[in-house]
Amino acid sequence: MFYVPIFSIWNLDGIVYFFADLGFSIFGLFAFFHALSQRPDAYTAIERMTKPAWMGITGGGTAALLLFGPGGVGSIFWLAGLIAVLVYMVDVRPKLIEVQRGPRW
Repeated sequence: MFYVPIFSIWNLDGIVYFFADLGFSIFGLFAFFHALSQRPDAYTAIERMTKPAWMGITGGGTAALLLFGPGGVGSIFWLAGLIAVLVYMVDVRPKLIEVQRGPRW
């Protein structure tokens, strides 16, 4: 989880891991709440999985980001959670916004 690293040049990797963990955890929370706030029919309109599936994917990814750290024992789970959140943000979210906004000229 989060710990405040002591600033030292010898602890630079701990500082980088702390800010990566904090930033991506906030990013995961944003992805989860974005998936929560979208209409269920928008997911079927873009021919992706259903809303409950994406809620589970982003929720599980965010939980992995919050529970594990990037440099610890469970770093593979942290990385899997980050990839799950990034897939939603890069692939699904722009299509949801496009479908709900309508076609641009």
